[in-house]
Amino acid sequence: MRIRRVQLHTLALPLVTPFTTSFSTQTERRVLIIELTAEVDGALVTGWGECGALTEPVYSSEYLDGVLDVTAAHLLPRLAAASSADELTAESVAGLLGKVIGHRMAKAAIEMAVLDAQLRAAGQSFKDYLGVTLDRVPSGVSVGIQDSIPRLLDVVDGYLSKGYQRIKLKIQHGWDIEPVRAVREAHPDVPLQVDANAAYTLADASHLAQLDAFDLLLIEQPLGEEDMRHHALLAQQMRTPMCLDESVVSAASAKDAIEWGAAAIINIKPSRVGGYLEARRIHDVAVDLGVPVWCGGMLETGIGRAGNAALAGMPGFTITGDISASDRFYTEDITEPFELVEGHIMIPDAPGVAAVPDPVRLAAATVASTSVSP
Repeated sequence: MRIRRVQLHTLALPLVTPFTTSFSTQTERRVLIIELTAEVDGALVTGWGECGALTEPVYSSEYLDGVLDVTAAHLLPRLAAASSADELTAESVAGLLGKVIGHRMAKAAIEMAVLDAQLRAAGQSFKDYLGVTLDRVPSGVSVGIQDSIPRLLDVVDGYLSKGYQRIKLKIQHGWDIEPVRAVREAHPDVPLQVDANAAYTLADASHLAQLDAFDLLLIEQPLGEEDMRHHALLAQQMRTPMCLDESVVSAASAKDAIEWGAAAIINIKPSRVGGYLEARRIHDVAVDLGVPVWCGGMLETGIGRAGNAALAGMPGFTITGDISASDRFYTEDITEPFELVEGHIMIPDAPGVAAVPDPVRLAAATVASTSVSP
């Protein structure tokens, strides 16, 4: 594969409702989309990638402007030599970019674009590349922090009426025990989990242990990203299974988390861990160690949602993930919308990883576009 052109598109997509977590409230999704044109066996093919980084470094250290800078100044130039020698493959991207420390979300977007182009050229779908045999995956929904418990119950009722199979509640100090209690009492049989996005410390262990009363699937990332040891200690004080998100950035850290007792479940977000190939390795590690995984989300457009749906079809993904319909976040997606079908999202079977954006919708959402010479 030889890269001929790369365009970095910054999109602004308004959310249908504000999405509040312990670290921010988002009303608009600013997202980087990579359009990579490459020559494969004499033919031009376009691959698409999506970056999960937010506008500000509040979920992780990465943020949109930083991703744009490191991608143009450091990551794409490192692919140039391999591309010029016609030795570039998706499987080689991580190694080629390895000397740049961190920046996993930026690397994931590049790897996705290269893999998408590679699979399109080969006429192979991502689900076939991964060996997935399912045609759909169950869909869960992430519910942000609300203004009141009655409003929360209305929102949850609305999602359940649409057919979502699992509810995840965002929690933080002052919005945890009572909201969870209210939802569990209203829906005693609904699969329910909570996500703190690192809002607590180990000093809150006795408070968090009150969540054990609500028969939760898991508690996700209650403590800080680097608090692996404290997660293990907290896990000893709670019956609710401990799940890690921000702390797991690689297959190696997933293995550590499981073996140290810090995680009984792993949330795999491809963008957070450096791409779909590392996500697959984390899945394989977890399966080998007998630990279930599920696929989290970063408010993806249809580009990233397509890849996540295929990934979630792998056998270790036994917990319903955050792969919701497009209208969960966007009035109009940049691709054909993903729709809920009897509580499921269909896995695309067309060649490539990503869903192809509609040119008109892409142009309407684009606020900046830069061409980068590889």
